[in-house]
Amino acid sequence: MRWSDHGSSIEISLPKPFSFKECLRFLARSNQEVLHQAREGAVLKLLKVEGELIICKVTSTAEDLNVAFLNTSPSTRARTYVADFMVEWFDLEQDLSGFMEMAGRDPVLKPFAERYEGMRILCIPDLFEALVWAILGQQINLTFAYTLKKRFVKRYGESVTFNGSTQWLFPSCERVATLSIDELRELQFTTRKAEYILDLATAMAKGELSKEALLQLDPSAIRERLLAIRGVGVWTADYVRMKCFHDLTAFPVADVGLHLALKEALGLERKPTIEEIEELAINWKGWEAYATFYLWRSLYGEGV
Repeated sequence: MRWSDHGSSIEISLPKPFSFKECLRFLARSNQEVLHQAREGAVLKLLKVEGELIICKVTSTAEDLNVAFLNTSPSTRARTYVADFMVEWFDLEQDLSGFMEMAGRDPVLKPFAERYEGMRILCIPDLFEALVWAILGQQINLTFAYTLKKRFVKRYGESVTFNGSTQWLFPSCERVATLSIDELRELQFTTRKAEYILDLATAMAKGELSKEALLQLDPSAIRERLLAIRGVGVWTADYVRMKCFHDLTAFPVADVGLHLALKEALGLERKPTIEEIEELAINWKGWEAYATFYLWRSLYGEGV
């Protein structure tokens, strides 16, 4: 992906189709979100590169994603990291032409593909963050999951305040590995989730688990390795494959939001069964992750 350096900012060329407006709407879907701020046609995101905390303001033209550096002038190496992060965060290397073609023929997806054209899966590049977020969300509603994440980030994450606004960084695995179950219980984590997250943090801090190592495996092996982690079930593994590993075939078929979106899209009086969803998904083969993401999009408003 091409990008250019303009001193106080960088510009990243955009693929077609791409809708920054739709990406912003996804990023703004919860007012409890603590790891970025999406408002007024922009998103603020704090990144850490080799100890340097960088506040990025992301905007977009029709051709480029613009990333302005608000609180510092990063090194060349840090700028490259930021560019790579943005490409991954907005899934810019994905060619969506195949998805748009498939969705345009699919009776369920067609209206969503037309309405949200150019929306990209907003990924979670950091494996520790992706796994913790997925574990937090198990068996609770999304609102409470965001509440837990906010408490966790504000208690153990780093932050920078600029122009009266504070930006937060997700806690590192090294920091979390030093915590106790009781400390996480104070935030209303269940004992089981606290155990899972501390085990995960310790494994990653020791280098026993890493995204780099998993990327050397084929997709089915990545799934099996994720499922071997204590606290990671099928839904969690598939969610992380979608959001962290850009696996287009990842399909969290048991997801409650997916069921609700399909219930509404199909005009049903009940949620569809797993078998019914799998039957529908035959048409989505190879694009299950994007089909799921576009269906999720139908569940929240216009925002931003």
